[in-house]
Amino acid sequence: MTQKRILLAVSGSISAYKAADLTNELTKRGYAVDVLMTKNSQAFITPLTLQSLAKRPIHTDVMQESWPEKINHIELARDVDLFLIAPASANLIGKLANGIADDLVSTVALAVKTSVPKLIAPAMNTNMYQNPAVQQNLARLKTFGYEEIQPREALLACGDFGPGALANVEQILQRVTQTLTN
Repeated sequence: MTQKRILLAVSGSISAYKAADLTNELTKRGYAVDVLMTKNSQAFITPLTLQSLAKRPIHTDVMQESWPEKINHIELARDVDLFLIAPASANLIGKLANGIADDLVSTVALAVKTSVPKLIAPAMNTNMYQNPAVQQNLARLKTFGYEEIQPREALLACGDFGPGALANVEQILQRVTQTLTN
């Protein structure tokens, strides 16, 4: 049985620190996890933390070509079994819904084959999550084949209570397993 390959994209949200637990658990379960990080996500968690857990290089810059003979963002998108975005900020959701490719994550997202399952786990302030623009962008992403992992209702880092907290790591892991076995 070949090892399943997951592209994990981490965007700029206070929940980015949970990407460490997620990366660790996915790796422990035998998945090859290639982590993509936005610039903003690196303000919350370092690439070194995720590299230590994934035991693979972390990718942060669309202009950094790791393989001189290949195009980095195209190569990262090849032969992937699942594209997972956790956490997904309102900014990244908007970019993906509108085909904007101005960083590594959004560029790789466009290069991932449409047949590859895509899971997106939003994490943001309640008012941001409930904003019609964000909801419209999420609805549009669903038409592109993305499946949303609903955020939790919780006390958020900003002090507000409501939907917007990143789904629990266990819930994300269950969706990953379910998606890859279907």
